Amino acid sequence: MNEAIENMITRRSIRKYKPDAIPEDVLERIIKAGTYAPTGMGKQSPIIIAVTDKKVRDKLSKMNAMIMGKGEEFDPFYGAPAVLVVLADKERPTYIYDGSLVMGNLMLAAHSEGIGSCWIHRAKEEFETAEGKELLKSLGIEGDYEGIGHCILGYADGEEPQPHPIKDNYVYYVK
Repeated sequence: MNEAIENMITRRSIRKYKPDAIPEDVLERIIKAGTYAPTGMGKQSPIIIAVTDKKVRDKLSKMNAMIMGKGEEFDPFYGAPAVLVVLADKERPTYIYDGSLVMGNLMLAAHSEGIGSCWIHRAKEEFETAEGKELLKSLGIEGDYEGIGHCILGYADGEEPQPHPIKDNYVYYVK
């Protein structure tokens, strides 16, 4: 089977990570794959914020947990040491789709590098808060961006989950 398709079939969401850092060259390859995701009319509405700084990572985790209705002690990033936040420019009509394709590329690239990943939601709500807007401003990011998702990354702590059975009526053929 083609290696790319094999990666699509075997990738799983990981929800428990070792604290070990991802080598910088591996992280850069994953990020690069994200930047090559297709976007509407090639306008590249998404941006990626690569977070490996533990203080910022923990701040995002706490913000996310609060939006989720959990206490600050809950880690919705499951201990992952790296978080790639994908946001997209709301000026583009395809921004949600563009950002979603970036997320898919990031997760598939991570899997191909032996790195676990999971899409964590609530980025939209995080970056609508004053705290989220201030974080963007502190990074020099200007514009009308909406959070699409967090791609958490790290080495899996344990076995990868087994795939769920594919439902019978997933595909309808018209020949």
